[in-house]
Amino acid sequence: MFWRGVVGYLPMNIVQGVVGLFSIVVFTRLLTPAEFGVYALAYSAMTLGHTLTFSWLEAAMARFYAPESQGGRLSGHFATLYRCWLGVAAVYMLIGGAGLLLWPGDGPIKIAVGAGMAATLARSLSKLNQERRRAAGDVRGSALMDITQTIGGFVVGVGLIYAGLKGAAPIAGLGVASAVVLMFLLPAELKRVGHGVFEPRRARTYASYGLPVALSLIFSLALATTDRFLLAAFMGNATVGVYQAGYSLANRTLDVMFIWLGAAGGPALIMALERGGAAALAKAAREQSGLVLGLAVPAAVGLALVARPLADVMIGPALRQGAAMVTPWIAVSTLFSGFTNCYAHQAFMLGRRTGLMLAAMSIPACVNIALCLVLIPRFGLQGAMWAATASYGIGLVASLALGRRAQPLPLPTLALAKAGAASAMMGLVVAALPSPGGIVELALKAGVGVMVYALVGYALDISGLRSRSREALTILRSRVAA
Repeated sequence: MFWRGVVGYLPMNIVQGVVGLFSIVVFTRLLTPAEFGVYALAYSAMTLGHTLTFSWLEAAMARFYAPESQGGRLSGHFATLYRCWLGVAAVYMLIGGAGLLLWPGDGPIKIAVGAGMAATLARSLSKLNQERRRAAGDVRGSALMDITQTIGGFVVGVGLIYAGLKGAAPIAGLGVASAVVLMFLLPAELKRVGHGVFEPRRARTYASYGLPVALSLIFSLALATTDRFLLAAFMGNATVGVYQAGYSLANRTLDVMFIWLGAAGGPALIMALERGGAAALAKAAREQSGLVLGLAVPAAVGLALVARPLADVMIGPALRQGAAMVTPWIAVSTLFSGFTNCYAHQAFMLGRRTGLMLAAMSIPACVNIALCLVLIPRFGLQGAMWAATASYGIGLVASLALGRRAQPLPLPTLALAKAGAASAMMGLVVAALPSPGGIVELALKAGVGVMVYALVGYALDISGLRSRSREALTILRSRVAA
């Protein structure tokens, strides 16, 4: 199931990566630094609201689909989740709408946050549908949903910028795209409820599992967004725009990879545990974690090596210099956070010990707030990126340590050593290359870096990638032939 997902979700993640990078190119040129800062703050607020209110339902859909399917109880599963969604949505609109009306913020930010609130309703319902498809192994359906929303959100967002919506436009575009997708898919999805009815006991079970996940994700988002709000308070919206540009350049480039592997890996680990027990889980986890490190470590190192020419090509002139400084540090931060979310947190999901996940994420979130309060007033952008990297590293260690109490997972130390050695060789070669600047330097260093890592990685057989690459190619050929 894992490798089928890896191959099946690849087109989706290629689209996400291309659109994500292209959106940086376009939005940093169409929006001023202050408008881009408004977009960053509103996007952070939208994500926090979504996570706090709806993510526990998505977590329950993903984790309980397999056992409920085997027990023939899916209609009750769906009926309970969708009834809970209606109740949560009503409370969300009531409290959020009142808060927005009473909030004394200025016009552009209020408009952007209001657009984010509306987008959250459509995106959360769409996410429930997508999580059901992933849990059921419907790779194609899940991927098509994501591709449609990604491309549609970008296109509509650009159009709304030209229409005058400015910083709120990219967020509104995401909501419109999700709403259009739901128009076609939701009627058929609701038919799966069948004769199922809302079951309070089942809802309590889902809440006891999902709410700690939501709260831990809130801590994760606090870790990811606190720096922006504190930068806005101490340095202004324009500084937030510069930081967001560099942050997005690193985070979106690497996070797409972790989302890709996580989309395939999470359901596969659940199936392995439910069907084959601890032995099957250990085998699947070792395979997945080795692949994640084999791809993510060189990607983070390579991104740090080409930060300057990449910023020259991708970022608008007003944001370029500061973004290039931020990118290498956020590349390391994203490596830590990506492996935490993609692998270390699976222990809490598999063991249904989500309270431990909440504890694990509270540690780096509190550390990050403390470091930001100390470092940002004194060092500005540099303080924010130092705080982020240190906090994510602490978070990874905390999650690995506490995860062993929930569901022990193997630590891929050999794969990490091999990936680190190959990345170090790549770094030495790339650092010795000339730096003509711009797209020429980017193409030269990226191309040489990929070739060096591929050769050394093949020689070291990182995580058995020789045989696994042949297996992936076989699956891809069968799909093309079909």
